[in-house]
Amino acid sequence: MTPDMMIAAALILPLLIAAGIAMMGFSPNLREGVTFIGAGLLFAVVIMLAGQVAAGGRPELYIGEAAPGLAFAFKLEPLGALFALVASGLWIVNSFYSVGYMRGNRERNQTRFYICFAFAIFGAMGVAMSANLFTLFVFYEVLTLSTYPLVAHKGDAAAQRGGRIYLLTLLATSIGLLLPAVMWTWVLAGHNLDFVQGGLLAGADISPVVASALLLLFAFGVGKAALMPVHFWLPNAMVAPTPVSALLHAVAVVKAGVFTIMKVSVFIFGPDLLEATPSREFVLWVACFTMIVGSLVAMTKDNLKARLAYSTIAQLAYVVAGAMLATSAGFMGGSLQIAAHAVGKMTLFMCAGAIYVATGATNISDMKGLGRRMPLVFIAFLIGSLSIIGIPPLAGAWPKYELMQGAIDRDNGYLSIVLIVSSLLNIAYLLPIPFLALMPPPGSKEPKPYKRPDGAPMPTVAAPLITATLCIVLFFFAGEVAGFLSPSVGDRAADVAAGVLP
Repeated sequence: MTPDMMIAAALILPLLIAAGIAMMGFSPNLREGVTFIGAGLLFAVVIMLAGQVAAGGRPELYIGEAAPGLAFAFKLEPLGALFALVASGLWIVNSFYSVGYMRGNRERNQTRFYICFAFAIFGAMGVAMSANLFTLFVFYEVLTLSTYPLVAHKGDAAAQRGGRIYLLTLLATSIGLLLPAVMWTWVLAGHNLDFVQGGLLAGADISPVVASALLLLFAFGVGKAALMPVHFWLPNAMVAPTPVSALLHAVAVVKAGVFTIMKVSVFIFGPDLLEATPSREFVLWVACFTMIVGSLVAMTKDNLKARLAYSTIAQLAYVVAGAMLATSAGFMGGSLQIAAHAVGKMTLFMCAGAIYVATGATNISDMKGLGRRMPLVFIAFLIGSLSIIGIPPLAGAWPKYELMQGAIDRDNGYLSIVLIVSSLLNIAYLLPIPFLALMPPPGSKEPKPYKRPDGAPMPTVAAPLITATLCIVLFFFAGEVAGFLSPSVGDRAADVAAGVLP
């Protein structure tokens, strides 16, 4: 199979899977069999593409032009390949988990749920493989529209309200801010929107004021990155079923947001122009503010999914901060955070779902004693928490190390302090959850009883154990991942050689 055919296959497979799910909707087993087989095939195709990228290739596919300079085109480089691997690989795990959750919770409209999931992965693949800003924008919107029915899945008043906030916020930011940024870039670059190593705008004659305005449009127009104050859609989306929360926070949506920020920083601005852009420092301050305030709000939430939602807001800001450092260490730390946060936060959300399916408990205060009845779930939760905190030997340690190195390289004292404080706050709002679960309920009260005779379905327990294991595996393979990413985001030696760093 040629590289262009493999890219076409990666884009077409989710659509074929959606069609297969619709046709097999009469049989849950066949429907979910189509999902598993299709997800496995997609992951295999993405692995083959990533292998070509690792060997120095850059697979491409050109579809055609919507207008002069606005081409539908795809090109895979290391950063995009990483996002595609994360999205396609975790789709398999999330689909396995969804079988146990959706059946165990007796959710309605399950066929529609799996169809929308497939369309969401189609959007994520398009974002990951886009060769230019125009293609990325189109698939960014596909991802928004395909996930709206998932957020509003339950159909009650709370779900409809959460879905409206989700859809209107993301469309308003993308159409009101991101689209003008794309159009302005097209003008500044001479009718070109291609992603270029070193920055499409690096050689353009752009004033600091124009560059600053453009960066602000991108930073707040990519609403999926959830920078404050464009973050409120994310906690409101927690009305969705837990597999959707895992999709929003780990597999596709928010990762598409921070991935877009990183792509714009590296391939549109480039490190040199980004460094010379005055508003870069402001966006970095906003990212630091989001890290701290998101964590502080998380500490006040008794509802487990709400606490994890605000944790996600804080953790996404790590990627934005890495991009705004405009150094290889910052780019690397932000890129590694995309993968590390995906497996860590997916673990936590799936554990929350397993607890809910088994007991109906949603509040942390109701989970005392559950650790003794659901030990595997809370062990997975502990591992995921330690990874989010950044404790070795877990995946989350490396992004924080690289970001700290980037802050030191930039002689940026306040970011170093924010990273330390943020990690301490992570400890404060995450570790009490598994520890409280080991404590007996007050007085003679029994732990919250199972609402299902057999407790949590097997897939809802096995899936978070898989992602918790990935938290450990990624720590030991971080060097390989960094080496894979370095052609896109660079390394410190290259910065020194170019005179960017002493």
